[in-house]
Amino acid sequence: MGALTIWNIAGVPALICAVMGYLSGSVPFGLILTKMAGLGDVRSIGSGNIGATNVLRTGNKGLAAATLILDALKGTVPALLATHFLGFEAGLIAGFFAFIGHIFPVWLGFKGGKGVATFIGVMFGLAWQMGLLFMLVWIATAAITRYSSLSALVASVAVPLVLWATADPKLAALATIMTVIIWIKHRANIERLLSGGESKIGKKG
Repeated sequence: MGALTIWNIAGVPALICAVMGYLSGSVPFGLILTKMAGLGDVRSIGSGNIGATNVLRTGNKGLAAATLILDALKGTVPALLATHFLGFEAGLIAGFFAFIGHIFPVWLGFKGGKGVATFIGVMFGLAWQMGLLFMLVWIATAAITRYSSLSALVASVAVPLVLWATADPKLAALATIMTVIIWIKHRANIERLLSGGESKIGKKG
């Protein structure tokens, strides 16, 4: 315990968790999968995003589902591992940097996705009920509106609101920060939603 305490003071575990999380989050699965499937560069269609919604615009639902799952897992795995070996606060750090890695991957010139799937994955890794809540709110909103972006925005707000009322304030603060980033990354979508120009779910690029 003494050695671990010294490490915590020196910040070594935090650095390890941050690097591990970032490297996990920065793997551009959407781009990799579409190129492997011979569909070209997913950044050249639709929104130009590497996430599951834009992969769906290729018309390949299987690849879109795989992208969603893998983008979520790259948030879940580092959060779970860090929590298991170093505690909950380490999991918060690893999860947050996985989220940042997805949005700003070094391999793609720091131009990545919008963070929605990785947000869900981080929540499943730290508080699975919040990951489930996000998915339920997303599904309900999508069923009504058919807008993926709006569904993500609504669900991303629901999670921190519930967390502030029921859970650890550190987790609530993390979710709030990630939600703010998601909204910033969706600013173009918000403009299109307001103007009526946003694409609906399933529309090809």
